[in-house]
Amino acid sequence: MRVCALLSGGKDSNYALYKAILGGSQVSCIIVVESGREDSWMFHTINTHIALLQSEAMGFSDRTYTIRVSGFKEREVEELLEGLLRIRDKVDFDTIVAGAIASIYQKSRIDSIAKRLNIKIYTPAWGLNQEEYMRAIIREGFKYIITSITVMGLPYKLLGVPIGLEEVEEIIRLSRKYGFNPSFEGGEAETLVYDAPHYRKTICFKGRKVKIREFDYRVIIENAWLGSKGENCQEIIDDWH
Repeated sequence: MRVCALLSGGKDSNYALYKAILGGSQVSCIIVVESGREDSWMFHTINTHIALLQSEAMGFSDRTYTIRVSGFKEREVEELLEGLLRIRDKVDFDTIVAGAIASIYQKSRIDSIAKRLNIKIYTPAWGLNQEEYMRAIIREGFKYIITSITVMGLPYKLLGVPIGLEEVEEIIRLSRKYGFNPSFEGGEAETLVYDAPHYRKTICFKGRKVKIREFDYRVIIENAWLGSKGENCQEIIDDWH
């Protein structure tokens, strides 16, 4: 496959791209979508600028493109299609890679775009058991933090800390108790990957935790750079005032 991957900065889009690479796909382009609204139905919106650094960490900065969309429901889908059409004039690809897991809304829109472009879609996490998926990405070497929590039941102590198997088991337990999606496919939380098996370098950053409103806590990344592979260079401070 000659793939063009949608990369948001989060765990799911990174995992999908990793699986495509692992399967022998040629990466023709990386697409970072910047939304004009935080309440986008389709796209990750917090700290998306870090996706550009992730692409560089993988060695793909020379084939990375930004598509800006309004963030309005449905219109943003058409804007993504228009952006992909412009990129396809310059780049040869036959497959879109996306990190959809369970959102029928998102999957159906990507399917529609692929059909209109007459290309395929690759969503390796689609339909997986979400609890097992959360465990698998840790076991396969993904390192990430939670950068947004917008649901009751997910403790704020998990915000901005490295997520390992112990934290995943706590998330799964709480998702069963409170009824939220364990992989955050419903927007309950957003994530940021800072290292992964397909990264040549580590994402280093400094940021702070902020409270936007009740049940809306975030990590704001204020400075980010590339470090040596495996370097421990991630710093998040509390700023609840």
